Amino acid sequence: MPLQVPELLAVDLDRGFAELVRSHGGVVYSVLLRLSGDSRDVEDLVQDTFLRAYTALFGYPPERRRALQPRAWLLAIGTNVWRNHVRTLTRRPVADAGVDVGELPLTDGSPGPEQRAEHVVERERLVAALAELPELYRVPVVLRHIAGLGYTEIAELLGCPAGTVKAQVSRGLAALREMPRLTQEEVIR
Repeated sequence: MPLQVPELLAVDLDRGFAELVRSHGGVVYSVLLRLSGDSRDVEDLVQDTFLRAYTALFGYPPERRRALQPRAWLLAIGTNVWRNHVRTLTRRPVADAGVDVGELPLTDGSPGPEQRAEHVVERERLVAALAELPELYRVPVVLRHIAGLGYTEIAELLGCPAGTVKAQVSRGLAALREMPRLTQEEVIR
């Protein structure tokens, strides 16, 4: 039976970290994309998140690595990295970066251009709508519905009661439903 990520981190940091990135990289990317709303910044934010995680893990004793809840811990680091990024952006003007290569259509034939265009348009509308939410509601909605965290995990991550998180998620979803750019089917239920 393969070792779980925390046990692997305690036994062999480099091998455990590779498994940590493989198993949780996708959810960190998804959450940071929904928080930032800009696909151009996400890869840098994800790399910064994992760099900070590795630096922290290097200083942790094996007992502490063994007791980690990796997903919630990584999302806490990622959320802080995003907040720092937002603070930096408000201090400095941003130049137009040009064409986003990640948004160019793929040539492998699946899915077709029309389906891909529809999906991109829906995703962009949802990301833009999430970006309009105040941070107070955006972070809990993304952690709940994009990262799939439970209310208790989000409460621990944000340092507030689970009831507060439930109210913030509910109010965030209600605010999304009020946005005219989204159809009712696009809003998370």
